[in-house]
Amino acid sequence: MRDDRIEPQWLDAFEAVLRLCKAAPGEAVCVLGESQSRPLNLDLAELAARRLGCRAFRLIVPTPPAAAMPMRSTGASRALQGHPSVLAALKASSLILDLTLEGLLHAPELKEILAAGPRVMMVSDEHPEVLERLVPRAEDEAVAKAALKRLRAARRMRVTSAAGTDLSVDLTDAPSAGVWGWTDRPGTVAHWPGGVVVAFPKAGTVNGTLVLAPGDANLTFKRYVESPVRLTLRDDHIEAIEGEGVDARLMRAHLAGWDDRSAYAVSHVGWGLNPRARREALLFHDRRDVNGTELRAASGNFLFSTGANEFAGRYTDGHFDIPVFGCTIELDGEAVVKDGVIVA
Repeated sequence: MRDDRIEPQWLDAFEAVLRLCKAAPGEAVCVLGESQSRPLNLDLAELAARRLGCRAFRLIVPTPPAAAMPMRSTGASRALQGHPSVLAALKASSLILDLTLEGLLHAPELKEILAAGPRVMMVSDEHPEVLERLVPRAEDEAVAKAALKRLRAARRMRVTSAAGTDLSVDLTDAPSAGVWGWTDRPGTVAHWPGGVVVAFPKAGTVNGTLVLAPGDANLTFKRYVESPVRLTLRDDHIEAIEGEGVDARLMRAHLAGWDDRSAYAVSHVGWGLNPRARREALLFHDRRDVNGTELRAASGNFLFSTGANEFAGRYTDGHFDIPVFGCTIELDGEAVVKDGVIVA
């Protein structure tokens, strides 16, 4: 779909999310973007905030130069560059609508921003048609909180599949988070689309085998896996990437290009909760029109991520987000997902 005009349903979608965020008349709302942000989404965010009587303003920073390695879907925007005036404006806002290309979710400045009290609503860099389909609903909060409660109570996660996956994760003291698609409390962050829970395992706690099968997705490459890839993990790190197809070859080449052992490490593990998110969605949009957050949230997927994990003391720009479908996920021996379907 072309995006050269505002559609009323897209504006309604942004307004609905702002209402869930409890945006109030007179509230200072910062629409944060960068020079390469999607103009249509910037317009929609500002107009929706003004509809609700908020004091909306735009803060647009330059998109930084490209890094030596291509990066996509990191959730760790480099656009702020620690700029003191930009940070001052953000900390003075009570609600930040984050429309940077990569988002502030893992950005180094986020902790400082949240400590000042704003709530940060990260709008994934998707075409508004995607966002319209995935407007969060009030009932999504209870589902995510229940899953998060189970995750936080668990000590061990085991992931298996008919394709050959058998992965063990020690969850002891692993920080975890759940996202249902909006934020209404000061000092918190969420993203839209939402519907996912993840844990950040401590160092040395992930071991076993993860097999990617055709139909799984590598969201860094924005492509579906077409040939089997077998990942062997030891003490959190990918020790071997086996497979003769293009998928394994591309993964080996990309990780090697970082020349950084942390790029091979586990960032987070979790599962999707959103029944409205579709695993086949990448097929319906040009790559520039999707960030892939929909597949991360697709109900029942095992979300496996590599790269930076501050809770394990690892920092790197190398990053893979890989939704794996058809898995069974057990917490302390009890299935929460069975063959890719959430257990009620």
